[in-house]
Amino acid sequence: MLTKGESVIVGLSGGADSCALLCFLCSLRESMDITVYACHVNHQLRGEEADRDERFALELCKRFDVPLFVLHKDIRAEALKRKIGTEQCGREVRYRFFEEKAAKLGAKIATAHTASDNAETVLFNLTRGSGISGLCGIPPVRDNIIRPLICCTREEIESYCRKNRIDFVTDSSNLTREYTRNKLRLDVMPVLRQINPAFESAVSSMTEHLRDAESYLDAQARSALEAAAVNGGYSAKMLSELPKAIFSASVRKLCAKYTLIPEAKHIELMRRIVYNGGAVEIRNGVYAIASQGIFRITRRDGSDSQNIIPFNMAEPTIICGKKYTLEIVNIEEYKNLQKIRKKLFYEALDYDKIPLTGVFRIRQSGDSFRLPYRNVTKPVRKLFTELKIPQENRSSLMLLADGSRVLWISTIGPSEECMVSVSTQKVLLIREEIG
Repeated sequence: MLTKGESVIVGLSGGADSCALLCFLCSLRESMDITVYACHVNHQLRGEEADRDERFALELCKRFDVPLFVLHKDIRAEALKRKIGTEQCGREVRYRFFEEKAAKLGAKIATAHTASDNAETVLFNLTRGSGISGLCGIPPVRDNIIRPLICCTREEIESYCRKNRIDFVTDSSNLTREYTRNKLRLDVMPVLRQINPAFESAVSSMTEHLRDAESYLDAQARSALEAAAVNGGYSAKMLSELPKAIFSASVRKLCAKYTLIPEAKHIELMRRIVYNGGAVEIRNGVYAIASQGIFRITRRDGSDSQNIIPFNMAEPTIICGKKYTLEIVNIEEYKNLQKIRKKLFYEALDYDKIPLTGVFRIRQSGDSFRLPYRNVTKPVRKLFTELKIPQENRSSLMLLADGSRVLWISTIGPSEECMVSVSTQKVLLIREEIG
């Protein structure tokens, strides 16, 4: 999770888990030469108690000589604004804050999730009828987020705190049954521990096996979609021939572009329309459509169905009236081409870093772009303004995007995430055909 010389930010609530994590990582500072920071979010949901938690976090970080970043956010008001629950809103705000600080500091993010949290998450997803993905629980590592305590139970954490004389505070909202997770923690988990005292360990073992299965299905889905890609979407016939598990994994990948997780009933309806044609509304005006042998997922008004092409098209791609040629070469071929074409950088991406859900399209509201070598992410709208691209030309620039994350822009080049690096094996070249 961490190597020597790295920096890490601890999500510090003030509870036993996060305090133990902070203490543990601080104990590794000298031996691993790591730099430790902390972030605390005051959600302004519990009045004086929330302010007490903030004061406690400040004192604890002062004791450990750890820089602390604090965010004040009225989560109740923000949740109403976003039309989501306070629990979900709080989680989104926290992670956004952590990610912003991590980007500025070049640090990883450490959260204090435990084996008990993992078991509760699995049970929560199980009650909602989740598939394999939901039963995989909380991953030990996801992108730049690490969870060093994921193998420890809550009881083990509290024992560690007692032995090391680590003070912590208790969030009173965790003791009520207002939230589903609290009901699971207070009423269900104790019964399961009576049946199996090592229940959390048993769940952790199960989730590890399921993540292996999920990884295999993900790879199979990627290959299936690459094979089924056609101009304007995917071959309905080829999708209809996929085993059910791979089909499900494939359409989940396609839905991820819209940050949607389809329910089992939606997946079954999508499976039907690849045979018979038709349309299925998944959620929030997003539809799966199978027509004239082509399957695609698009918004209700069709605003994003025009000029949206899967990135893995082998044939020349026409978008915004312009023709682009896509070519995959190995890194040695790319180096040889570089000697001839000095501006090749603007056309080249690391092929293996492009998500399967990536598409060629024109810009949309909310698009963002991570600038190479600068560790800065900017809205595409602001980037176009800074580069003084004429307003009339902005809607005709082709870009490659995964959701709102833009990976490449015509005439501007690749984002930091997908630029060619020393580890690149395959390069995707994108060239506009003139004339």
